[in-house]
Amino acid sequence: MDLNASSVEDYISKVPEDKRSAIIRLREIIRQNIPQGFTETLNYGMIGYVVPHSIYPGGYHVDPKLPLPFINIAAQKNFIALYHHGVYANPDLLQWFKNEYTKLPLNKLDMGKSCIRFKNTEKIPFELVETLVSKMSVQDWIDLYESQLR
Repeated sequence: MDLNASSVEDYISKVPEDKRSAIIRLREIIRQNIPQGFTETLNYGMIGYVVPHSIYPGGYHVDPKLPLPFINIAAQKNFIALYHHGVYANPDLLQWFKNEYTKLPLNKLDMGKSCIRFKNTEKIPFELVETLVSKMSVQDWIDLYESQLR
């Protein structure tokens, strides 16, 4: 869903009403729990949390002009997406997340490589997301990212 936003606040204002409160809550959880050093931005047409060039001057290898992405949240047509690149790159973190998710009384996990899809905004495991977001520091992410490039 392309919301054609110019800022994070503009993005939120354009999210459909049925998804807006969940996006706001996810944003608050991430902002309160993400380790120091990541910054919030609008990237790839979504709310993003990135390693800024001031910390990682090389930027994202696909386009070095962009900061290194870490987490994104987006309102899509049929779901809310949480993109967590650490889950994609770290098999132990992925397994931890899957194990914790199965302990919850929720629908089956709907997940791609880094995209966790929440089709029902009433069944987003906010506490689990809170823990997931806090598990990787900026340096942990940089180290893991660089190890994947080798």
